Amino acid sequence: MSKSSKTPSLKTVGSNSAPKPSVEEMKKLYREMLLIRRFEEKSGQLYGMGLIGGFCHLYIGQEAVVTGIQSVQLPQDTVITAYRDHGHMLACGMDPKGVMAELTGRKGGYSRGKGGSMHMFSREANFFGGHGIVGASSSLGTGLGFAHKYNNDGGVAVAYMGDGSSNQGQFYEAMNMAALWKLPVLYIIENNGYAMGTSGARHAAGELYRRGEPYGIPGERVDGMDVLTVQAAARQALDYVRSGNGPYLLEVMTYRYRGHSMSDPGKYRSKEEVEKYRTERDPIDAIKKLLAAEGVSDDDLKPVEKEIKEIVNEAAEFAQQSPEPDPAELWTDILVEVKD
Repeated sequence: MSKSSKTPSLKTVGSNSAPKPSVEEMKKLYREMLLIRRFEEKSGQLYGMGLIGGFCHLYIGQEAVVTGIQSVQLPQDTVITAYRDHGHMLACGMDPKGVMAELTGRKGGYSRGKGGSMHMFSREANFFGGHGIVGASSSLGTGLGFAHKYNNDGGVAVAYMGDGSSNQGQFYEAMNMAALWKLPVLYIIENNGYAMGTSGARHAAGELYRRGEPYGIPGERVDGMDVLTVQAAARQALDYVRSGNGPYLLEVMTYRYRGHSMSDPGKYRSKEEVEKYRTERDPIDAIKKLLAAEGVSDDDLKPVEKEIKEIVNEAAEFAQQSPEPDPAELWTDILVEVKD
């Protein structure tokens, strides 16, 4: 028998005061989530073919989280996350070809084939990386928040982490500093119920969204399977942070359909549990139902689905055609000399 995490009651944030999104906005959210879903499915296929090596953590099921938050950010905001990061890259506007090429360790990748799944960056997209060290995104994200305040650029650092990361000591050190200096940081805990294979009920005491309270950091719990609820909560939280009030914490309750990584068979949870989320709580199905209520049929969405399929296939083809990096790349990007 699998030991499921106990899902606490959800507190919907911001939805009462949020403006109703237009049909075009909902279609855009649908497109972004579908791109992440299809990209991740293709990544899983390439991994199975042996074209992606090392660790590979898929975002399938969690698409509403980053899609909803990214949709209400400003261009000057920065993003940093942990190692389940492909969806965040795509939501930030990074080229699927460059992301897929990096996954396959090719020269055309964002880190020229040296970072792989967990370590790629884009200054142009204000994406400061996926990070393999558990909890690193919270402390590095706090540093990004310090840079925003120092430069007075009006930006917010959005720092994502998993529920397991929220148990790391550096998270609390980071919150202490962020609260002391009123840094513009929005901490996002993507609570998918399991820290690797350990359910939340077995690894985390108390409610995660309240972990900033000792430092005076407000927090809310959000239904992360509903992209509009996530969007409303993120809009409220970003407004709070951007107004100079200091950091904010959102615990976004979500669910991953695959194992922790591609090597994880996920035997710690039942097939019934996963299927229940797939059939009753899927974020893409949910936005499709909302669009249907506005008169948008499945036929109306077929051009979007066709476009996404072509984008993902082109990304996979580009990745396979891109050459492997020259061995000399081992000695690059090690030292940066800063001149006065």
